[in-house]
Amino acid sequence: MAYITGMANRFPSGSGPSQRQLRVGELIRRRLSDVLLRGDVHDPDLNRMSITVGEVRTSPDLKVATAYVLPLGGHGAEEALAALRRNRSELRRQVAKELTLKFAPEIRFAIDETFDRMDATRRLLNDDTVRRDVEGGTDDERA
Repeated sequence: MAYITGMANRFPSGSGPSQRQLRVGELIRRRLSDVLLRGDVHDPDLNRMSITVGEVRTSPDLKVATAYVLPLGGHGAEEALAALRRNRSELRRQVAKELTLKFAPEIRFAIDETFDRMDATRRLLNDDTVRRDVEGGTDDERA
C-alpha cells in the first residue's frame, strides 16, 4: 500500500506546477522586472523600452524559466522580444545574483498574450447570441 502511495506522489497525474516552481518563478519575475526597470543591462535599445514581466513559468527541474513579457501599450512586441533575446545571458547573470539556486536558470522569453485573451473573452461574452444563452432561453421562449 505504501508503494502505491509513494508512486502516486512521485508521478502526480494532471497536476500543475509545484509550490517550489511557483515560488521560484515569482522570484525570477520580480528580479527580472527590477533589472529591466533599473536598466542594469548595457543595451540602449532595451533600456529605452518599458517592458512588463507578467509571469515566469519554470520547468520542473528549475533549469529553464519562460518569462512572459509585453512592452508598455503592447506596441513593438517583436522588437522587445528581439532585444531581450539578444541580452539573455546578461539578464540571466543579473537575475541569478539574487537567487540561491544551484543552477542559474536559462531564461526564455515569450509574448504575454493574457490581455489579448481577456479582450477576446470580453468580446465573446458581449455577443448577442452568447448573452441570450447566458440569460437563459431563446427569443421564441420569451415572446
